[in-house]
Amino acid sequence: MNRPLRALTVLGIETSCDETAAAVVRGSVPGPGAILSNVVFSQIEEHRPFGGVVPEIAARAHVELLDGVVERSLAEAALSLADIDAIAATAGPGLIGAVMTGLLTGKALSLGARKPLVCVNHLEAHALTARLTARTAFPFLLLLVSGGHCQFVAAKGLGSYRLYGTTIDDAIGEAFDKSAKLLGLGYPGGPAIERLAREGNPKRLALPRPMIGRENAEFSFAGLKTAVGHATRSKPGVSPADVAASFQQAVIDVVVDRTQFAFRRYRADHPDETPRFVMAGGVAANAALRSALARLCAAEGFAMSTPPVSLCTDNAAMVAWAGIERAAAGLFDDLSFPPRARWPVQELTGPDIAGGARRS
Repeated sequence: MNRPLRALTVLGIETSCDETAAAVVRGSVPGPGAILSNVVFSQIEEHRPFGGVVPEIAARAHVELLDGVVERSLAEAALSLADIDAIAATAGPGLIGAVMTGLLTGKALSLGARKPLVCVNHLEAHALTARLTARTAFPFLLLLVSGGHCQFVAAKGLGSYRLYGTTIDDAIGEAFDKSAKLLGLGYPGGPAIERLAREGNPKRLALPRPMIGRENAEFSFAGLKTAVGHATRSKPGVSPADVAASFQQAVIDVVVDRTQFAFRRYRADHPDETPRFVMAGGVAANAALRSALARLCAAEGFAMSTPPVSLCTDNAAMVAWAGIERAAAGLFDDLSFPPRARWPVQELTGPDIAGGARRS
């Protein structure tokens, strides 16, 4: 791949779910990059009364907020569109109405400012955050844990990913949110459970550990969520803190067990490579889970890289950096590129396509 002769400056736009975000990042491959601005407007208050994200509300909020968020990101970076080398916008996966808003804005800016467009896969943006912040080299094993995703992916290079396993039902963040709702903790559930769990006894309830010991890298959290609901109804003497702590510990035990299997598979596929492990996504902000996986990596000889908490949840800095990586490889998109509700990361292609054209 040809490396850029100078650092690229990219404006990133992220609207895949309920964060309206824009950022300006400057850097060159393989990183790290400099985040010149990173503006994120959370819609938590709009969705809190409903206990989760309402797609129509999210899309409408993006329409109302995005222009101002983009303007603020440019102002904080002390740049104009003329100073930007490319526009990067999330094109999926995500809530289709939300994705459309950000992608159409990115296309309009690209057309109006005559800047090249990069349509970014949201999951690849999460994966590449470790290169933005820590210059993590390919290949590496990625654990993506968020409200909508829970999967192990071998990242072999830009646009080259192999799925090892995913959840067969609920994503890990969804399990946190639904369990928090059962405990009356409100939305978002992940941070609320983490706070409450510090006050509880993680051994108080014998909750199930789905999929532990299975010879695969898949997850299941629906049964665990159901067990939390049963505990809240049938065990009135158990405190909410004990339920939260027991739930969180069960999740940690499951993730550690699944990660051990993924480690074995990754080593078998990359016997001559330095083993690297990256955890990304909103649930990667959970301190107890991070600590447990850090201990596992130390024991298994994996170098672990986790983005700062502020870059674990959805943000546009990761989108801008993905734009830098793809722009450096000559992977640009035209205005016909469609928004996608579903877009598995393993369907991406990288710079090995003849002529540098993107096919994904």
